[in-house]
Amino acid sequence: MLIGVIGAGKWGSALAYALSEKNSVCITSRTPRDIENFVSLESALACEYLVITVPAQQVAGWLENSFVFNGQKILVASKGIEASSGKFLNEIYAKYVPSENIAFLSGPSFATEVMQSLPTALVINATDEKLAKDFSALFPSFIKTYTSTDVIGAEISGAYKNVIAIAAGICTGLELGNNAAAALISRGLVEMQRFGLAYGAKEDSFIGLSGAGDLFLTASSTMSRNFRVGLGLAKLQTQQEIIDTLGEVAEGIGTTYALHEIAQKNHLYLPIAKEVYLTLEGKDPHESLRDLLTH
Repeated sequence: MLIGVIGAGKWGSALAYALSEKNSVCITSRTPRDIENFVSLESALACEYLVITVPAQQVAGWLENSFVFNGQKILVASKGIEASSGKFLNEIYAKYVPSENIAFLSGPSFATEVMQSLPTALVINATDEKLAKDFSALFPSFIKTYTSTDVIGAEISGAYKNVIAIAAGICTGLELGNNAAAALISRGLVEMQRFGLAYGAKEDSFIGLSGAGDLFLTASSTMSRNFRVGLGLAKLQTQQEIIDTLGEVAEGIGTTYALHEIAQKNHLYLPIAKEVYLTLEGKDPHESLRDLLTH
């Protein structure tokens, strides 16, 4: 079984490692890498199964300029909402891939721990249940997989949790304590669920692995890039300083801007996402905390 992984960053490399337990796997990226099984994009696209980790803010351009669909079964393993359009990833991919050929990966999964074969559980979300089961069978013994048809619930959970993780990083950086962190993450889950239900997501998705599971992981560890963005904001670092320090993509930044635009257009009440946006724009995080507590 030949699987092509597109994107050779930490997450793409981790998935290539995990999937190679039971399958033949190749990997490619925009920048050539001196790693085992690295191939050209054309060779990767020729595989029957594709796992795509292209960052959310780059997906539309990549699909338009580099992707060729020829019947492949595709698992999207990136998470986010496109800031420029407010589109979810499933909406962007729909222009290029029929729904029966595409699935979306969700759940708690730090790349570093996957590379160590440490156990976790993930969800494969697809409107086509057979496709979800086909992808499930490809995963290694240390990753337990579940399947779901709630694609939009998985999409929103995977995107929104990164924004709450930024807020949690601010909370930790300001040394507000465990009580505040627990309250913030809990209310973040409520906010995420409220947003998701407005888009027709299933309620159960937000209390399972895709929602609460991924949120609790991402919003509680310095292994999370988005959590580290929050730590930087608490230190009054600029957005550019934080990005330069990270040296890698933090999907929560673009998603925060997308959520802000969506909330403005549709008059949605997203208080935590709003304060993260304002903090990214330069608002003092202490003022954001005060406003969250008083409004």
